[in-house]
Amino acid sequence: MHEDGHEIIIRTNELGKTYYRRAAEPVVALEDATFSIRQGEFVSLVGPSGCGKSTILNILGGLIPRTEGSATFRGQETLKPRPEIGMMFQAPVLFPWRTTLQNVLLPIDVRKENRKDYVDRARELLALTGLSAFENSYPRELSGGMQQRAALSRLLLQDPEVMLLDEPFGALDEFTRESMNMELLDIWGGSGKTMLLVTHNIQEAVFLADRVFVMTPRPGTLARVLEVPLPRPRQIPMMKRQEFTDMVFEARVLLNAT
Repeated sequence: MHEDGHEIIIRTNELGKTYYRRAAEPVVALEDATFSIRQGEFVSLVGPSGCGKSTILNILGGLIPRTEGSATFRGQETLKPRPEIGMMFQAPVLFPWRTTLQNVLLPIDVRKENRKDYVDRARELLALTGLSAFENSYPRELSGGMQQRAALSRLLLQDPEVMLLDEPFGALDEFTRESMNMELLDIWGGSGKTMLLVTHNIQEAVFLADRVFVMTPRPGTLARVLEVPLPRPRQIPMMKRQEFTDMVFEARVLLNAT
């Protein structure tokens, strides 16, 4: 299936998720969420807290089952984790007893593959994310931004087609966050990967994305898709441009109207 000349890599149709709790009312987190994402596209997902943004990522990543509708990757249901889809979370999830390099190589160890086949590539990724000098450091010796760079390197080592990013920079200071955004854009631009980013930061959503998906409060559904026609490559000074501030304002109005 193609759309505007680009292959549709992810598609949902009337996707829904209800959480059933013992001795409590069920929580309908997601309802009738329908959208598609093209191969190589960068999409941001914004909405109020608790509207089902992370639930969408967890369903697409095969971590939790859907309750209603469908979610597919290349036409196949996302019923379990698959190597073509990788995830990155707000917490970097680094093991404290492993060095930076060892944490990046963790998926290789889990799969019981030959670590020697991947060490050179892991070091290339650490260089790409500015961590070459810290490959033998432990997580406690790294700043929050450096820990997230290590987590990003680990995800890239898996080389997934799709990267699902669940507020990966939400806990970082503004300067570090902007730096990570630029690194992410450089990686995306040079890899052709498809990225779906959940964020509460509207500026970040607009700055990074080709399209912004705006969700309603719980039960979450897609309220509006906002096209971002800003030229690429994007740089921080672009945020001063009138068209950027207009896009951010439009997204904010849409969020407040949901």
